Amino acid sequence: MPDADDKPAFRRMRVRWQLSAHGRRLLTLALTGLAVAIITRRPEFIALAAPALLLLASRQPDRPAQLAVRSALADIQVLEDSETAAIVEFAGQGPFTAEVALAPAESISAGPPLAVPPVSTPAPAGPADDSTSSRARVPRVRLPFSAQRWGYRPVGLVTISLLDGYQVTEGIVHVSLPWLDCRPSPAQLQSTIRLSKLPSRLGERPARAVGEGVEFAGVREFVPGDRQRRVNWPATTRHGTLHLSTFSAERTQHIVVVADATSDVGPAGSSSLDHVLRGASGAIVRYLGKRDRVGLIVFGSRLNWIGPGQGRRHLQRLLQLLVSTPSGWERTGGITRLPRAALPPGALVLVFSPLLDPRIIESIRDMRERGFSVVVVDVLNASPEHDGSRISALTARLWRLEQDAIRFSMSELGVPVVHWDGSSSLDEPLMPLSRHVLVMPR
Repeated sequence: MPDADDKPAFRRMRVRWQLSAHGRRLLTLALTGLAVAIITRRPEFIALAAPALLLLASRQPDRPAQLAVRSALADIQVLEDSETAAIVEFAGQGPFTAEVALAPAESISAGPPLAVPPVSTPAPAGPADDSTSSRARVPRVRLPFSAQRWGYRPVGLVTISLLDGYQVTEGIVHVSLPWLDCRPSPAQLQSTIRLSKLPSRLGERPARAVGEGVEFAGVREFVPGDRQRRVNWPATTRHGTLHLSTFSAERTQHIVVVADATSDVGPAGSSSLDHVLRGASGAIVRYLGKRDRVGLIVFGSRLNWIGPGQGRRHLQRLLQLLVSTPSGWERTGGITRLPRAALPPGALVLVFSPLLDPRIIESIRDMRERGFSVVVVDVLNASPEHDGSRISALTARLWRLEQDAIRFSMSELGVPVVHWDGSSSLDEPLMPLSRHVLVMPR
């Protein structure tokens, strides 16, 4: 949450007074009693309406015409299904009980309303009246909520209701909240794919070449100029001459994650686009955690990309690109060749795609022909709906055959295609590829 000095200033907001639900019930009772008394000409029915009329006639004095309110979010950036809160502070409620509730927007789930007892704190005179002593007496309400789906989305409206002693009238104030930046929840991934050839850049992956590192590679004879601290004494004793231990050089790896945002099929929350973004997020987080250089290409109605890099700041840039790029299945243009600057030589390309758009299929073939090691994670878990008729069943069968043909053509090119259901760990489909070193094409 931002520091107290960075909080927004109080805003004076008009209180709209009206009959509460309880007051409307009393009004209905009073009108019913009066109507029955007039129709039946029996005055005793007026006694039924009298208590309700007395309560409706009572008016609590000192009803505030304005409230000083300010609102903020505890976290501006969150992950899917992670809980955060809206912070609401207000002053000037007087002797009225306040009820604060969050009316959530789409894909936002909120908790129950919270009651705030009467407070005698006067409202701040203006934005400058925000001293520490005033803040200590201002009611501060924390309304928990969680975002169910990624995206830059509104949280909702906070409603502050002031209730008098008899709960006949209520004052309503609606407070808007800032928008929330919800990031896709990264898919779980523990294993990584390692290439046979790594660029000559310092990292944490053991390479086949001998150099500075910590993983044992073998033993060789001592050569003048070698470091004596690496003398392998068991081998020296056995051979009678000095022998040294050699270690594998530690190198980094270039990873380019391609997120296919050209199609979005399936139910909201578990659609192909949801699986693409969650899988891409999991791969980005995992490979950056291994100190590899990771880049991102979002293949949608527009082509957006960030070159490979490292560090927490670079991670935030990649995750921001995932959710800020306008996804859409609007097939404009015939881009099939990805930019050279986004694909450094010798990079491992991880493609998350439902393989429904011909452009992404041609791009995968182009990358393979250019000598890149490409792995495709198929996230398609939906199929066309059919009504059970013969023609509909035949159409669905032809669609499945076409999808099988696409995947077979990929395997013929030497591109591994694995299927991910979107809910389990990514280690399950990628485990066969991570057990052995992936030999790069020549």
